[in-house]
Amino acid sequence: MDVDGVLGDTRAVSLPTKSAIFVWGYNQRGQTGRKGRERQLRIPKQLPPELFGCPAGGNSRWLDIACGREHTAAVASDGSLFTWGANDFGQLGDGTEEGRKFPKKVKQLETEFVKSVSCGAHCTVAVAEPRENDGSVSTSRLWIWGQNQGSDFPRLFWGAFTPNMIIRQVSCGAVHVVALSEEGLLQAWGYNEYGQLGRGITSEGLQGARVINAYAKFLDEAPELVKITHVSCGEYHTAAISDKGEVYTWGLGTMGQLGHCSLQYGDKELLPRRVVALDGIHIKDVACGGVHTCALTLQGALYAWGGGQVGQLGLGPQAGFFSCIPNDSETFFRNIPVLVVPNGVRLVACGHSHTLISTIDGRIHGWGYNNYGQAANEKSTYAWYPSPVDWCVGEVRKLAAGGGHSAVLTDACSLKELCEFRLADTVTLLNASQIEDVASRTGSDALARLCERLREDLLDGRNHGIEDEELAAGKK
Repeated sequence: MDVDGVLGDTRAVSLPTKSAIFVWGYNQRGQTGRKGRERQLRIPKQLPPELFGCPAGGNSRWLDIACGREHTAAVASDGSLFTWGANDFGQLGDGTEEGRKFPKKVKQLETEFVKSVSCGAHCTVAVAEPRENDGSVSTSRLWIWGQNQGSDFPRLFWGAFTPNMIIRQVSCGAVHVVALSEEGLLQAWGYNEYGQLGRGITSEGLQGARVINAYAKFLDEAPELVKITHVSCGEYHTAAISDKGEVYTWGLGTMGQLGHCSLQYGDKELLPRRVVALDGIHIKDVACGGVHTCALTLQGALYAWGGGQVGQLGLGPQAGFFSCIPNDSETFFRNIPVLVVPNGVRLVACGHSHTLISTIDGRIHGWGYNNYGQAANEKSTYAWYPSPVDWCVGEVRKLAAGGGHSAVLTDACSLKELCEFRLADTVTLLNASQIEDVASRTGSDALARLCERLREDLLDGRNHGIEDEELAAGKK
């Protein structure tokens, strides 16, 4: 962790002047990294630097964050990896299976500079390079641990790749993992009962790693090798983007999450198959949830498809199961990608049953299952349409969504944002109105919204405290 602008390790990464982690949502296993009443879990609040071993007011910086089903991982700018939350399968990487409600550095990776991290349901995978690397050769490689990964400690894993292959990205599903090399090759391992490993067959039991070498561009032509630039794993399905901006999906498709009009193997696709409904639309990012998928275009348009029974498609309460029966009025077609947000989207993340986006104006919106506030500010079980998630200050760098919680990294890259960060750290019930007034007059919209809502929450908390005292006094 860097403190007060002093870099512990210099790498070819873009570092902000300061950044912050906000986490919110379900906290039964400590995955939000903070203590508090249940009602407060609906409110994104910054995790203080002291939690990560930085002094109060320290200039903490962050590179990446990821959410699993009930655990969270974050990468500091000095390449350190922190984990917290559930640990039933060793997904925290500390060699135990005891959960932890506060962040702790993964000591077994102290000799590595971690670049990025991905969390599955109960496993974690990191992309890192040796700290002693002089920079002449890039050696990004995989470290894996947790459920189905063979260890409660991080272990180096080449799989089907050769040791000299550079890892570009990795994504974890419920019981499978897919890694992307710099050359555009995918290797997959884990369970394959629904064809989520893309091998053209289903398999029983844990499967070793293999390179995916057949992609069906057209159903009437032989599959061929395609160069991949991005991959995302859902619970039991996978989606990838080719270098031409085309989307390929495979695995379980019972809820329309593959985006195909029909499926070749009952309720499954066993080989990566191109989503033809997106022909002519250049996709730059794709994200998979439990049973839904989202794709983001170069122009900032967001498409979604799959299960929408709890609102995770953002299309309203009628967007439920899909049907391939012509003229079936009882179900609603969502196996074909639908335009949800026409423009302005910068980032997208899919949790198990909710979706988050950030827009070019700096706002965060979410939708889907919202019982713990993981998808929206509104106090409702379901957020059927894109709804604001305020309280976060700074420029959004990374979104993450898990089983029932959410996280965001925000940066301060300008003097204005640095001032917003400083003021946000000092907001109290006494000065909230004054800071809100300054924020409104200087165009610091995010800070103004935070002050307004924080003031409401603090007043609400004070009223609850008075009620509790009166109740206690009445019982005496």
